[in-house]
Amino acid sequence: MTATVFGKALVAAALLVATGAQGQDVVRLGNLKLAHYGAVSYIKEIAPKCGIKVEEKVFAKGLDVMQAILAGELDVGATASEAAISGRAGGAPIYAVAGFAKGGARLVARPGLNIKSVADLKGKKVGVTRGGIQEVLLMAELQKAHLTADSAPGKDVQLIYLSYPDLNQALLGKNIDAMMQSEPQSSQAINKGFGVEVMKPYDTPIGSPVRTMVMTEKFYTTKRPLAEKFMRCFVQATKTFIDDPAQAEKYVRETVFKNQITKEDFVDAIANSPYSYDLTPEHIQTTTDVMVATGVGRMTRPPQARDWVKTDLLAEAKQSLNVK
Repeated sequence: MTATVFGKALVAAALLVATGAQGQDVVRLGNLKLAHYGAVSYIKEIAPKCGIKVEEKVFAKGLDVMQAILAGELDVGATASEAAISGRAGGAPIYAVAGFAKGGARLVARPGLNIKSVADLKGKKVGVTRGGIQEVLLMAELQKAHLTADSAPGKDVQLIYLSYPDLNQALLGKNIDAMMQSEPQSSQAINKGFGVEVMKPYDTPIGSPVRTMVMTEKFYTTKRPLAEKFMRCFVQATKTFIDDPAQAEKYVRETVFKNQITKEDFVDAIANSPYSYDLTPEHIQTTTDVMVATGVGRMTRPPQARDWVKTDLLAEAKQSLNVK
């Protein structure tokens, strides 16, 4: 009899644990390991105060975040606008709900090659990460300079597609002549002396690109109270990083990068990719139009920004927290 009672108690306890786990407000977040993605990563640290739990998964590039969303593994993703646009065009059921950083790109060349402008890239090997906004900006700059480019030899510029960390190694090893790189890697290359800045590519119609926070349509629509909590938490995390640069530096350098980047690297990186909140349909539409013009993403049906840029949650969160 005692064994039966004990058994029933165990089953009841297990059911309570299971119910509690299901009832807990969990948000599955996809992110990248880049300096200007630090405030997004910080959301999970303050999530308990926001009444939620955030499970962060870090990916190599934005298109990987989109694949995870398509697979049903994420509720929210942080990515460059290019990956979000490509994802939406490819059928990813997402809404763009906020912008969490601006800029974050730099054309860096090997010292001694006398590369002073985009025009000087003719005949050179240029590295870039496929599926990042840097690729869109590079192609826009090359088009503006009337230079052709392809990964196969024979064009004005030969493109070498590598991950963000591998780009730096390729420049250091003199396997490429220049790179359109993200932060903090471009700042690292310059500060360590194996790269020199050619330009910040913000003179295309895109201007300074905005990094994009996306939510699945299902999360946005069917879990509205949780989505509202998450957005307030995002605004709080971002405000903390904007208001307290020392805390932002400490978290990104020590927690995100495990002391692999210096204070100088961080300061220079964030100077070129400041944290932010806002996003507009106009910016996403312009980015989409430039992608179509340069052939990046090869979209058969480019999405219209007005159909999937939804900033109402952000506006509500900023208002409730008195953030302008």
